[in-house]
Amino acid sequence: MGNLSNRNGAHIAILGATSQIARDLIVSFSATETRLFLFARRPEEVAKWLESVGLSGCYAIGDFSAFGRQTFDAVINFVGVGNPALAVAMGNSYFDITLQFDGMVLDYLRTHPVCRYLFLSSGAAYGSIFDQPASRDSKAVVAINNLAPHEWIGVAKLHAECRHRAHAELPIIDIRLFNYFSRTQDVAARFLITDIMRAIRDRTVLKTSPDNIVRDYLHPSDLYGLVRALLLAPASNVAVDCYTRAPIDKVTILSTCQEKFGLQYEFSQVAAVVNATGGKPHYYSLNTRAADFGYQPALTSLDGVMIEAEALLCCWQ
Repeated sequence: MGNLSNRNGAHIAILGATSQIARDLIVSFSATETRLFLFARRPEEVAKWLESVGLSGCYAIGDFSAFGRQTFDAVINFVGVGNPALAVAMGNSYFDITLQFDGMVLDYLRTHPVCRYLFLSSGAAYGSIFDQPASRDSKAVVAINNLAPHEWIGVAKLHAECRHRAHAELPIIDIRLFNYFSRTQDVAARFLITDIMRAIRDRTVLKTSPDNIVRDYLHPSDLYGLVRALLLAPASNVAVDCYTRAPIDKVTILSTCQEKFGLQYEFSQVAAVVNATGGKPHYYSLNTRAADFGYQPALTSLDGVMIEAEALLCCWQ
């Protein structure tokens, strides 16, 4: 299998182009000669968004029925749900959606076997128990006799990864994303970091549980760096975990936001939390396998969160 390092203007399909993370990556690619083909259930929303960021007419747009009519060097699959409350509401349909679009790409690869496939997986593929961070030696833990709804997303991603490893002859890399934050985040989503941003914006008191969880927030620039490294390296069939230069704990996030942005917060045992994939004290990874592909994160979690928080808060002023 070759690589894309000697290609200018590579052709890449983005599936799920209405996803916030996909949009951030599209903006990152816009500074390159890469030709993107954007696919979504609602292509008109993609066109409207491209216009809003000054990229109108730069990329071809289509619904999923148009996928497969072109020849791509790579396909990146973002189809899924980024909002935990919406993920809970979707319930078991998440299995069908993941299978449908993953199967669509696998069918494409059978007739285009040199096309790279990057699948946006999740740290939840390891299971819902994160008393310790993930590592290269971690095993997926699934409560097969008592599977709870909050575990469905992780199991759907795990099933996809198993399908991919079963096609060892195909160039497929699963990217396990744990935590992500950017200035384009939907602040209505129920994540700790968006709860913090809303409290700062609205000048309200954030009520949060006293549990000092640890997270690793990937910055859009490091996501782009990871994707680029994976596309430029020799093709392989493997899974990699996302990571920054250093994770961050909740107490540090709260105290830093208090100091820099005037966040008001208090600990409460009855604070409302939406955990689409379960409560995870140490939801991050020490598995640095991505380094084997040349990935080197530039930012720590704290660096990335502060950069994006400052930009987001400036937009509200």
